[in-house]
Amino acid sequence: MPLVTPQTMAIDRRTAVSHILDETIGALQRFKQLDPTPVLAAVDAMVATFERGGKVLIFGNGGSAADAQHLAAELVGRFETERAPLAAIALSTDTSVLTCVGNDYGYHRVFARQVEAIGRAGDVAIAISTSGASPNVLEGVRSASARGLRTVAMTGRDGGVIGAAAEIHINVPDTSTARIQEVHATILHIVCALIDDRLESSAHA
Repeated sequence: MPLVTPQTMAIDRRTAVSHILDETIGALQRFKQLDPTPVLAAVDAMVATFERGGKVLIFGNGGSAADAQHLAAELVGRFETERAPLAAIALSTDTSVLTCVGNDYGYHRVFARQVEAIGRAGDVAIAISTSGASPNVLEGVRSASARGLRTVAMTGRDGGVIGAAAEIHINVPDTSTARIQEVHATILHIVCALIDDRLESSAHA
């Protein structure tokens, strides 16, 4: 059995860091080779909603809930340039609503009930799910579609039922949840940059 020393442990840890970075770069490179049309379609839908005074509702579980809050923060606050705030709400942030709906109607309804309460035709619902299979996220998409919202799904793996249910589907065809989330975060930054560029161009047109 090889002798484990602090030196060999340090080498193994450095190798692990390099390996994870290589995996992340690989996942980004693979997504780069895909058709960007779904990303551009999501940007178009969001810009159209903002220009008509509508809003974007964003939801997901766990790390995807964090991504939803991240996107809402970039839109309501700002991304890289100064601009007017944009109406965006992450549906994972109100614990009283989440626990009320979860307790009274079931956890599968925690996003759908909020969409039904505040979503309006022409708004955009963005559903984030690395598996593409989360029941509560799927219910949110279905409720949004029924109310006339534009629906965008950001998924991983094969997209699952959530990708199939959404009007616009942005898929990261990877099997690692961590890698999918890393690419999702980059996509969200791309979306923010393109929205800001479109709105700035419109303002100067």
